[in-house]
Amino acid sequence: MSLQSPVKRPLVMGIVNVTPDSFSDGGRLTTLEATLEHALRLIAQGADVLDIGGESTRPGSDPVGEDEEAARTLPLIAALRARWAGPISIDTMKPAVARAAVAAGATMWNDVSALGHAPDSLSVAAELGCEVVLMHMKGAPKTMQDDPRYDDVVAEVTAHLAARAEAAVAAGVARDRIWLDPGLGFAKTTAHNLTLTARLEALVELGFPILYAASRKRMIQGVDATALDAADRLGGSLALALEAARRGARMVRVHDVRETVQALQLQAAVEGAAGN
Repeated sequence: MSLQSPVKRPLVMGIVNVTPDSFSDGGRLTTLEATLEHALRLIAQGADVLDIGGESTRPGSDPVGEDEEAARTLPLIAALRARWAGPISIDTMKPAVARAAVAAGATMWNDVSALGHAPDSLSVAAELGCEVVLMHMKGAPKTMQDDPRYDDVVAEVTAHLAARAEAAVAAGVARDRIWLDPGLGFAKTTAHNLTLTARLEALVELGFPILYAASRKRMIQGVDATALDAADRLGGSLALALEAARRGARMVRVHDVRETVQALQLQAAVEGAAGN
């Protein structure tokens, strides 16, 4: 990705949750006008991609019906597409919602179930031809944090995502349209999340671009016990984004776009200066 400056950095995906119960910003955006204004503000702050979600997948969350999820997300995608030509991602597990979102203007399907939620998820992804994000998660959001266990979290997450990527390719999804996400906070303890971050290269070595999503997550509180509120986790979010970039992530999914873009630009500038 080329920026206006000669500095290159990972892509920044801005989060736009159209939900009443997301862990950080649920219920904050209650009208289409307010949500569109927020999305356009993230673009002005430097977001390269916007991720639109209509169903919370925070630990303990309840599922949302297909019609309700579509009603929350499709008007925003259509309104945003009328104002912006950039990449729009639909954050959903449901193939029907993904299909409708792409028809409305989305260009990426971000699926926390790695196209495993429904029997036709893989075939719909192939049919749509859009970019897809395959994320690792064990179980369902409602109970995934009850007692997550792994013998080797890096090996197990890597093997699972490699298998899902190959299943997607076998179903007809183009290999160069696939992204992988280790799923921090999805059936994982703070220790699991830190280990996956420290060994992100294991995922990078699979040959697919990596999306890293740690923004405002509880793993930050796991290190800094004073960060009880999600809004108090900016420092940790930036540190993790920079570390992920250093270890090969090609995109970071964040709430705080301006601050993350600036941090990544400075990191890239320093690295560029070191080579001069």
